[in-house]
Amino acid sequence: MRVQRYRVAGEQVIVRNVETSEDVCAFLDWCRSNENRPIAFDTETTGLDIFAPGFRVRLVQFGTEREAWVIPVDPLAGLVCAPQAAVREALETLPYLLAHNAKFDALAVWAHLGVELTSLWRRITDTRILAHLLDPRGPQDPGGIGQGLKPLSARHIDPDAPDTQAGLYSEFRKIGHNKETGWAAIDLRNPLYTLYAGLDVILTARLFRVLGPLAQAAGYERLSEFEHAVALVCARMEAKGFLLDVEYTETLAARLLAEADEWSGVARRFGVSSVNAPAQISAALEGMGETLTETTESGALKVDKEVLLPFADLDRKWQRIGVREPNPLADAVLRAKRASKWATSYADAMLSRRDGQDRIHPDIASLQARTARMSISRPPLQQLPSGDWVIRRAMQAEPGCVVGTVDYQAVELRVLAALSGDVQMTAAIHAGKDLHGFTAELIYGPGFTEYHRKVCKGIGFGKVYGGGPDTLARQTGAPLDQVKAAIRAYDRAYAGVRRYSKRLQNRAEWGAKEVITPSGRRLPLDRRRLYAATNYMVQSTSRDILAEALLRLDERGLTDYLRLPVHDEVVFVAPAEDAKEIGLEIQSTMAVPDFFGVPLSTDLDIGGRTWGSLYGAAA
Repeated sequence: MRVQRYRVAGEQVIVRNVETSEDVCAFLDWCRSNENRPIAFDTETTGLDIFAPGFRVRLVQFGTEREAWVIPVDPLAGLVCAPQAAVREALETLPYLLAHNAKFDALAVWAHLGVELTSLWRRITDTRILAHLLDPRGPQDPGGIGQGLKPLSARHIDPDAPDTQAGLYSEFRKIGHNKETGWAAIDLRNPLYTLYAGLDVILTARLFRVLGPLAQAAGYERLSEFEHAVALVCARMEAKGFLLDVEYTETLAARLLAEADEWSGVARRFGVSSVNAPAQISAALEGMGETLTETTESGALKVDKEVLLPFADLDRKWQRIGVREPNPLADAVLRAKRASKWATSYADAMLSRRDGQDRIHPDIASLQARTARMSISRPPLQQLPSGDWVIRRAMQAEPGCVVGTVDYQAVELRVLAALSGDVQMTAAIHAGKDLHGFTAELIYGPGFTEYHRKVCKGIGFGKVYGGGPDTLARQTGAPLDQVKAAIRAYDRAYAGVRRYSKRLQNRAEWGAKEVITPSGRRLPLDRRRLYAATNYMVQSTSRDILAEALLRLDERGLTDYLRLPVHDEVVFVAPAEDAKEIGLEIQSTMAVPDFFGVPLSTDLDIGGRTWGSLYGAAA
């Protein structure tokens, strides 16, 4: 057995590296003698795409606050001993496990070591979940450090705790690899590799010693249990995956690259040699008579998507606004960049990450952002335009099955009505009114236009997402003075919403800089952005409503049909002959008849074999 020593917070810790059959037996004896205490576990793998061909689990580590065991399990390593069975035994029998970002490690050992996922998960406490509950801010937020193991360890355990991941990058370079390829190539006996592997579980165990009592003192026991349950449902969806139409996706990748080249050629006719050259784009736009006012931190003129869309007379859904003649350069730059991004971030990514059965497994992060909103990455399916079918068409149901969705009706505005107690908005919801049209009629009268409805819709979502008059004017093309007048009229129409927002801000101004959601989640507010209190409250509550729905669906045995939670809807796959019945059960399960006096209704939509068929693609 190879033993390594290190000091953490002034105390010596030991990392034991399993090399022989005798070492394996010693590890199992250690597990039995420590079975009544929390034991952290972690994995070292060849990459992040658990289900892609070639992915391997290379090491599995177990540890307490002072001692770690590093066990090689890589099937291609030519190991003298065969420790995989011992690792499985430990993971299947240890009653109290810890992990940081547990979903990744749990899915890795489920997919590649045969450890049953649900049984394992119910014995895990994820220190990343505890960290997010205690402080959901990211490293980019004022006062936030994020939920990474390194920054948390530096704050709570030892300021000199090593950045184990970054420290290995230099080792990778020594063997001619980079941070993407080095994980699969580094020698399993590399002393820095095994030391850092062992330290990760020691740091996780020590982190739990700090965060566990803090979460308990904050009253987060039930919320922690809730988040762990939601994470398991999302892990099961991720494990199931979505069948990919490979032929369509290959054709799409080539078409998108050709489209990017075509639009880049249009941009070149206006003197822009690269659509990724902001200085060229800003100079050309100004030369065409456009006025640019927003700047970056370095002082350069902004020409990002939010700036270019209004110049191209496009809203966020890429629909024509109809208030100006589209600028051809802005339109070309937007379309070239979108086609290029879709080719690489979606089409190519799905093809390269699909498993051996042509299924993709997007990473579903159940607890993300400051508000706890979920996110989907690899590929980033939540960023797709809400009305576009091109990428969604690549994902399909199994033969004989169809794709359906169930989503909440205007859930953010209904949550806003419920939390604020606004009488007029609540009455409109109970009467089955289209809220945006109802608002437009209140502000502009019965002769309101679709343009007026769009402005009112923007104001409503501004209350939810924090957009101000400048943003709304840019998105709708409406003059700023008209937007400001419409916002004032909106506040008069929905006085309860205005009072509620003011009350939240006043509490934060004179008390703790936070809001507390109905679920008991504390969301810190930035001192200079107290106005975000309302949208934090609404977004977080809407997320918790969807998360609670996922648990109800799981209780009814419907998780196997689910594929993705996207924004405020779930995507499901069901046999064609049973799709309506299953869809209706999902719809009724998700609906909330009375949320603080407001019904949270749901809509069911059943398409053809592809997800895109729900958005206009041929079924």
